[in-house]
Amino acid sequence: MTMQFGERYRVTIFGTSHGPEVGVTIEGVPAGTPIDAARIQAELDRRRPVGRRLATKRREEDHLVVDSGVVEGRATGETLRAHVANEDVRREAYDRMRDTPRPGHADYPARVRYGPEADLSGGGIFSGRMTVGLVIAGAIARELLRPIGVDLVAFTRSIGGVDADVPADLGLVELRNRAAANEVGTPDPIAAARMEEAIAVARRDGDSVGGTVEVRVAGLPVGLGEPFFDSVESEIAHAAFSVPAVKAIEFGAGFAAARMRGSEHNDPFVWKDGKVVTETNQAGGLLGGLTTGMPIVFRVAVKPTSSIARPQRTVDLKTGLPATLVVTGRHDPCIVPRSVVVLESVTAFTLTDLAFRGGFLT
Repeated sequence: MTMQFGERYRVTIFGTSHGPEVGVTIEGVPAGTPIDAARIQAELDRRRPVGRRLATKRREEDHLVVDSGVVEGRATGETLRAHVANEDVRREAYDRMRDTPRPGHADYPARVRYGPEADLSGGGIFSGRMTVGLVIAGAIARELLRPIGVDLVAFTRSIGGVDADVPADLGLVELRNRAAANEVGTPDPIAAARMEEAIAVARRDGDSVGGTVEVRVAGLPVGLGEPFFDSVESEIAHAAFSVPAVKAIEFGAGFAAARMRGSEHNDPFVWKDGKVVTETNQAGGLLGGLTTGMPIVFRVAVKPTSSIARPQRTVDLKTGLPATLVVTGRHDPCIVPRSVVVLESVTAFTLTDLAFRGGFLT
C-alpha cells in the first residue's frame, strides 16, 4: 500500500488514526532549502481541534518532529521525514463497532479489501487524522513557491445553508486576515456568526453539517501545468479528492458555466500594466490545463461529518441481520473549518510539483 502523490515533489503519508504516529516523507526538496519548523507548526496548529469550541474533543498537541532530511534548519536534499505522535487514542468505542460498519465511512469496503484484522480505529488510514502529513508537506511547499511570487489562501465559503458574501477582488492578505478572525474561517463576519450557530444546532441534534471551501492562488506564472492528464485542474482535483470528506470540485464559474453562453463565459484578453490579463475570470485562471497568469479560483464541497450521535441503520457482518448503530466517541459536527488549511496545503504541494516539472522551480 503506497499513499503517494507527485512526481518531482513527491509526498508519501504514513501512519493510522490510532497508531503511534502520523506523518509524511517528502522527496524533491532541494538541498539548502530553509525549513522553518515554527512555520510548519503554525500550519499544524490551524488544523488542530484544541481550542475550538465547535470541534472534536480529541486533544492532540500535534508537536512537529522532523526525523531526517534537515540539518541546522536546512534541507539536506535527501528524503525529508516528519511526524506527530498520536497521544489521545481511545480504541474502545471502535472495538464495539467492529462488526457493524458505520454509514458514511469506509469501514465496509475497507474490511472487504484489507480483511477483518485491518486497524480501522478512528477510520484507520481513511481518517482525517491522516491530513497531518498533507499539512506538513504543504507548509514546506509554500516556502518553495514564495520566492517566485506565489501566494494562496483558502476560506470557508458556506456551511449548511449559510453562504458567505466575499468580494471577488478582495486581496489575499485581507482574505487571510478576515478569515483568521473567527472559528469557522470565513472572511464574512456576519455569516460567521450564523455558521457557528448552524454547527451548534447540528451538534445539539446529534447531527452534522457540511459546506464549501474556496481556494484562491495569485502570482502564478503563465504556462504552468501539463496538457490533458496532468493539467492543473486534473492535478488539483486529484489532490483535493484525497482529502477525506471532499465530494465535488469546480473551477472558476464551475457548474454555473453550464447555464452560460460562450459570450458570457469567455474571458476577454486586454493589455494592462505591460502584460496580458483578462477582464473577467470565469475560467478560474486556467485554459487548456495551463495557468493564464490570472488567479486560480476553485471551490470544493465538503460533506457532513459521517460520525453522528443519532441512531443509524446498518448490518451485523457476522450474522447478516439488520442492526442499529449509534456512533460514540469524539467527532467534529462540521469538518469544514479544519479542512481549510488542508486544502491550502494540497494546493501548495500540487503547484510545487508542477512548477518543478515545468522548470519554474529548480
